[in-house]
Amino acid sequence: MEKTNFIDYIRVICRSGHGGAGSKHFMRTKFNPQAGPDGGDGGLGVHILLRGNKNLWTLLHLRYYKNVLAEDGKGGSGNNCTGRSGKDIVIDVPLGTIARDEITGEKEAEILEDGQEVVWVKGGRGGLGNAQFATATNQAPEHAQPGEAGSEGWKVLELKVLADVGLVGFPNAGKSTLLSVITAAKPKIAEYAFTTLTPQLGMVEYREGRSFCVADLPGIIEGAAEGKGLGHRFLRHIERNPVLLFLLPADSADHKKEFDVLYNELEQYNPELLDKDFIIAISKSDMLDEELRNAIAKELPSNIPNIFISSVTQQGIIELKDLLWNTLNKHA
Repeated sequence: MEKTNFIDYIRVICRSGHGGAGSKHFMRTKFNPQAGPDGGDGGLGVHILLRGNKNLWTLLHLRYYKNVLAEDGKGGSGNNCTGRSGKDIVIDVPLGTIARDEITGEKEAEILEDGQEVVWVKGGRGGLGNAQFATATNQAPEHAQPGEAGSEGWKVLELKVLADVGLVGFPNAGKSTLLSVITAAKPKIAEYAFTTLTPQLGMVEYREGRSFCVADLPGIIEGAAEGKGLGHRFLRHIERNPVLLFLLPADSADHKKEFDVLYNELEQYNPELLDKDFIIAISKSDMLDEELRNAIAKELPSNIPNIFISSVTQQGIIELKDLLWNTLNKHA
């Protein structure tokens, strides 16, 4: 497979710190050899935290960070001295990252905001020293607590791209060309299928300094929900986009069939995707006359807005931006 700097799935072994043991100690002074228990508590085991970082857009920096091993808390000591707690390990991740347990598949954390911190793997608590167990009837307790064990296991970090609009279409539908026209992004553009192998993000500058984010996703083929083509590898990124822009090329043999295939693949992958707002754009429409446009429009679903555009001649681009902006903000 072609090497890429876009990494959206990382598997790591995590072990949080064990808590330090409490101390069983009795104070002895020059004038009072039985001054009582003074065993201190154990220190806290180190937590492993996740922190959102808006300047990251991939998990590449964690590619070779496979073992996250936290420090144990130190044991307590006499004179009521608490053991030292280690410094928490903080892992910076891009916004849209989900943390899961590999064995159970349970979602343990989700990072959506810059600076958001979540305790991912909790460290063990320190044990209580014998001074904590002294009572009026038990003034010389002979026991202290051991530290609580930390947690250990294989974990998974999974990135789902955060974008306002996701471009959906077959390979060579013109998604990358459209992204390069409406944003400052420079995706790879070529006349062969699967030119785009990783999601590409771009910011669309709208009126009065406003903007929204568009993601060019790798092309979907029939059977993608079952793993064909790039399969599940990038379909999950569509889950983050509130608006999906279906791009159908004007020279397609059957526009309705092409849309139905894309629609069915999304439904098979995750039926909840069908609750999003859909827009259909007919790309490369500079090769169409009015009669062909009307014929194509009749093929398309009547309940989904559609627009004819051409990235080469800029035809319909301003209208497309307006339609996307209004769709994104219609619930505001």
